[in-house]
Amino acid sequence: MLLSCWPANRPAGSSTDMQTWTALELGRFLQGVQSDRLYATWHVLATTGMRRGEALGIRWSDVDLDAGRLSIQQTVICLGYKVTFSEPKTKRGRRSIALDAETVAVLKAHKKAQLEERVALGLGKPDASGLVFTQTDGSPINPSWFSDSFRSHVKALGLKEIRLHDLRHTYATMAFGAGVPAKVVSDRLGHSTVAFTLDRYSHHVPALDEEAAEKVAGLIPAMK
Repeated sequence: MLLSCWPANRPAGSSTDMQTWTALELGRFLQGVQSDRLYATWHVLATTGMRRGEALGIRWSDVDLDAGRLSIQQTVICLGYKVTFSEPKTKRGRRSIALDAETVAVLKAHKKAQLEERVALGLGKPDASGLVFTQTDGSPINPSWFSDSFRSHVKALGLKEIRLHDLRHTYATMAFGAGVPAKVVSDRLGHSTVAFTLDRYSHHVPALDEEAAEKVAGLIPAMK
């Protein structure tokens, strides 16, 4: 894997419009990539809604597995044709995210596998500030290659073709559908304002509109 970037190719017929998977489709994807060396990366993206570069920039020093939290302090980006690091674009982009128990377990297994891999390759133990998701030699993952890898997995599994960034949209719509408050969704996504989050996602969850209709109607005394 080269540390150089290239323009990502979109699936044929795709556009920049938001597309999402259902929970069932997301589950099929995660099940289908369980044997992939970077399974933990796919899992973290699916359960946190992080951006691609944010996930690839996480260091073990940013992760507290005992507390079940991770902090986003840097991102991996393509600058020209080179892979490099950058700070989050906004203050809200630099944030702490709670992890569910399954994701913590996945990260613990990944950390163990990463150490075993490095020892097998004669690279020794990674330092505490090393990247969580890396190439085998510990260097950062090429974001363009990572997106291409996602696309290859999706095709191989016969799933509806979406962009890697659409995993973030899938997370957001699922969170709203599950009744997670807008402020919490916005904070976890690192959006600049709650208004932006609501404007971007609420109309993609018809159940919210239907629920509002029923709840408001239920407050009105029946006319006889």
